[in-house]
Amino acid sequence: MSNASQQGSGSQQGADDFDVVIIGGGPGGYGAALYGASAGLRIAMVEKEKVGGTCLHRGCIPAKELLETAHVHQTVLGAGTFGITTDAPEVDWSVTQSRKQKVVDQLHKGLSGLIKQRKIETVAGTGRLESDHSVTVELSDGGTRTLKGDAVILATGSVPRTIPGFEPDGSVVCTSDEFLELANLPRRAVVIGGGAIGCEFASTLADMGADVTILEALPKILPGLDEDVAKQVLRAFKKKKIDVRAGVKVTGHEPDGSGATTVSFGDGETIETDLVVVSVGRRPYTDSLVDDGAGVDLDDRGFVTVDELCRTSADGVWSIGDCIATPQLAHVGFAEGICAIGDILGEHPVPVDYHAVPWAIYCKPEVAFAGYSEEAAKEAGFDVVVSSSRYMGNSRAQIIGETDGLVKIIAEDQGDGTGGRVLGVHMVGPWVTEQLGQGYLAVNWEATVDEIAHYLQPHPSLSELFGETVMTLTGRSLHG
Repeated sequence: MSNASQQGSGSQQGADDFDVVIIGGGPGGYGAALYGASAGLRIAMVEKEKVGGTCLHRGCIPAKELLETAHVHQTVLGAGTFGITTDAPEVDWSVTQSRKQKVVDQLHKGLSGLIKQRKIETVAGTGRLESDHSVTVELSDGGTRTLKGDAVILATGSVPRTIPGFEPDGSVVCTSDEFLELANLPRRAVVIGGGAIGCEFASTLADMGADVTILEALPKILPGLDEDVAKQVLRAFKKKKIDVRAGVKVTGHEPDGSGATTVSFGDGETIETDLVVVSVGRRPYTDSLVDDGAGVDLDDRGFVTVDELCRTSADGVWSIGDCIATPQLAHVGFAEGICAIGDILGEHPVPVDYHAVPWAIYCKPEVAFAGYSEEAAKEAGFDVVVSSSRYMGNSRAQIIGETDGLVKIIAEDQGDGTGGRVLGVHMVGPWVTEQLGQGYLAVNWEATVDEIAHYLQPHPSLSELFGETVMTLTGRSLHG
């Protein structure tokens, strides 16, 4: 058992003494707090704004709510194909924003109640780790407070990166923070950055009726995706009339004084737009987080350096979430929080396997995957066999009227053209973010094709396409 747990809640502690002090109340921080409190640890959590962090207030939750509103808009537009007559639908953006905020507020209320129920002390302010490993908090209502913990977890998250010349003003130029609070829906929009977040914003705007252009400096959007999946997204975006310009760099913009601006990019090209969304990634929020004498190392990009159990270079200090150089995903933050608490308790936790975490991109069509892409598996030295099945032949996809997309499975080649261990599962299409679960388990349990093929899939369902795709890798098939 670790020092933190030995001196835990059963020992004499003052009002400012805790088993664990956590700086940051986002998914990593509050996840660690809830998990630790359920194990009996006395925990303080420092948060300068609202518990829930970027994910709940300026990221995952509001962004996906807007995507769902866009989906509803497209569903109503296509209602005629089901024999349902509607007038031309219009987007009331004020109602959209109000509903989004209602969802966020409900979740925040529930989370706050759970934190209170677990007797976690939330301290409103900005925390800093000192050289003696105490935490000094600049309180939001003025003054300071010093917290002491047998263990400290740094979980301060990240903030959007910006581009020189494209400083956010909240109206013409915005990052994800400002985008989710826009007062009006733009008629034209330029999204700088074709990664996951940029594509989600582009999809939202296009499905709401805006004219959208994506400007991406790399040769293609969604770099790192399996090639076949990325191509499917690109085809779908072209159907939406999203203009994707890859391999170009932006050089500046010139507002016209009437609420619009002209963006310069590439080799002297320009485009007029009402809104510029800068989506070029996020940087760790570690500014002034640790005293120089605290012994916590940061890399040259500002990330806190940690080992496989999220331990920093300082004894008794862990770091999790977006402020370490791991996938910037809320569910990864949860997993790291659980790992850190387990280590604090001396439970020898299993490290997070970052290679095989589930990824979900919520643009339309959705993307979800876990494990190796075909290209990455070959580069890693595997002999592979691949099977793909398209939603076009899936009965449920035809019923709901969303047939674009595919399921692709990469498995080890057993030498006879059939598959062995599943190395990667990649999906693009309707509601694939809700279908990845069995593929994620297959990859992480190192399941074989023969093992999975025995299991029944409900019919008719979107998820049965996964089962059919696996079956084809056995050398036999039903509909494929």
